[in-house]
Order: sequence, then C-alpha cells, then structure tokens
Amino acid sequence: MHRSRLGELVIDCEGGDIDSHAAFWAQTLGRKVEAEPKNPRYRRLIGEAGEIGVLLQAVDHPARVHLDIETDDLSQEVARLEKLGALIVERFENWTVMEATSGHRFCVVKSQLTEGDAATRSWP
Repeated sequence: MHRSRLGELVIDCEGGDIDSHAAFWAQTLGRKVEAEPKNPRYRRLIGEAGEIGVLLQAVDHPARVHLDIETDDLSQEVARLEKLGALIVERFENWTVMEATSGHRFCVVKSQLTEGDAATRSWP
C-alpha cells in the first residue's frame, strides 16, 4: 500500500526575472514570497495554513501551470497512474513527469508524508 495527495500548484515561468514573477503572483494571490529560496529556479508563495502550496519555477518551455502529486512511493504511484491511462514523459531521480489522458502534464514527486497528513489517500 502507498499514499499520495495533491501537493502543489506549480506556475512555470518562461523567461524574465523569477523574483518579479513571484512578486506579481504573491500580490495576486495574497501570499508572501519565501524569505530564503533554496534553489534559484524556484520561489515558494507562502499562504495560510491549510491552503494548497504554490510554487513558481523558472523554465525553458512555454509558460503553463501544472500539478504536483506527492507520494510516499514514487514507483507504485506512477504504476497506478499508468493503469489509469497516464503516460510517462520523463523520469528523474525524485520525480516523474507524466501526461494525463486529457493531454495535461503533471509531476509525481517524492514526499515525506506522515501518517497524520491531511488529504492523503491510501492505495492498495
């Protein structure tokens, strides 16, 4: 058995200054930009407790929005989603890019889910 949940909404930003993109989205969504980014390609927008996570990512492809699905077992979750019709686009060490039957891309990412995490689902 493994668990997964909707982790974050990721705003892919092509070109420009990631900090100016983050400032725009923070003001638009009523959030604060993380104080100390861990990676120059990413900016996390901090909201109220219980709100979905929002992450901005500097990318080389056209701007879009995608979902991250967090899981405690990457291979089992990817296999489950393949059975539902999703396709693997590209695999990385800690995440897999997939494409839904609707053509939308999303990522399945490793997470440190704990037993009490809200909004997780268990899968056989």
